[in-house]
Amino acid sequence: MSEHARPDPDALLARVQQEEARAARGKLKIFFGASAGVGKTYAMLGAARRQQELGVDVLIGVVETHGRKETEALIAGLERQPAREIPYRDQVLKEFDLDAALARHPTLILMDELAHSNVAGSRHPKRWQDIEELLGAGIDVYTTVNVQHLETLNDVVSGIAGIRVWETVPDHVFDDADEVVLVDLPPDELLQRLKEGKVYFPEQAERAIRNFFRKGNLIALRELALRRTADRVDDDMLAWRRESSVESVWQTRDALLVCIGPGAGGERLVRTGARLASRLEAPWHTIHVETEEASRQNESQRKRIVRALELAASLGAETATLALGDPVAATLDYARRNNLSRILVGRDHPVDGSPGTARSPTASAMPRPIST
Repeated sequence: MSEHARPDPDALLARVQQEEARAARGKLKIFFGASAGVGKTYAMLGAARRQQELGVDVLIGVVETHGRKETEALIAGLERQPAREIPYRDQVLKEFDLDAALARHPTLILMDELAHSNVAGSRHPKRWQDIEELLGAGIDVYTTVNVQHLETLNDVVSGIAGIRVWETVPDHVFDDADEVVLVDLPPDELLQRLKEGKVYFPEQAERAIRNFFRKGNLIALRELALRRTADRVDDDMLAWRRESSVESVWQTRDALLVCIGPGAGGERLVRTGARLASRLEAPWHTIHVETEEASRQNESQRKRIVRALELAASLGAETATLALGDPVAATLDYARRNNLSRILVGRDHPVDGSPGTARSPTASAMPRPIST
């Protein structure tokens, strides 16, 4: 089979329409890290200065230096949008002026701290919503965020660090970004920066090291950030493969496909698949292929299929039912389209060895990689 197949015309049309819509929007670039102090704002400012040197119109919307001299030095020469003053509880607070930025309409605007909650009285409650409006106006945005602020990882971080992070960002904002730059720093180097006063002031640094910035916490947060970035890269690769109609499987990482039939034992096969996926730390899918025999299935068989697919979904698998005549061809096609390198199927055998008894599938301990 050839490396590239003929593209689907409907898919091509949808792709053109999607690209036209994206061309009218600004581009979002996220500088992503495991925690404060790894250098996200510094990296963002450095990238913005390089854009300015290329002639791009750059505006600082919000940049929080937290008193870091190296970061403050990078602001010199960049235009800064004056903050808007908002009365709040007998005081006046400064907040990002969205209307002024839209009127100024730079090519690129810097919006630090993506998860920030705006002061009451602002047009949007969250900064990520301000950014959505800027993007919709065709303005490119650079922003920063830490892994603990992603909504789906909030409980995980709370369990690791014992601290609840209240400001969060919906994962779709991260997933839909045009580019994510991982800003990484080993825990020992970050702790040294803390001790040198390069992250917080000395008294704050000591308190941080005793609490959130314990080495074990930093190691775990770093792993979360690396894995979340790897997942995003994997999604980008799958999207490119589909757009380019690539049929061969690229074994860039283990990925598992579990195939269930109408027989008893489908749920057991799903649990086996879940354990293997966990052991491999791999994404996994579960499918059922409906063939001509499906019309002859009884009600109990159909219910078994539904239960097995629902169980797979509850255990974290992507599920699908395929209505195709050839189950082998359908399975291989699905695996190639989704770049799934391992296929797990059941092997039927009589439960008690006698003819006419129910048959139950068993699975080998480790599925073989499929042929590319």
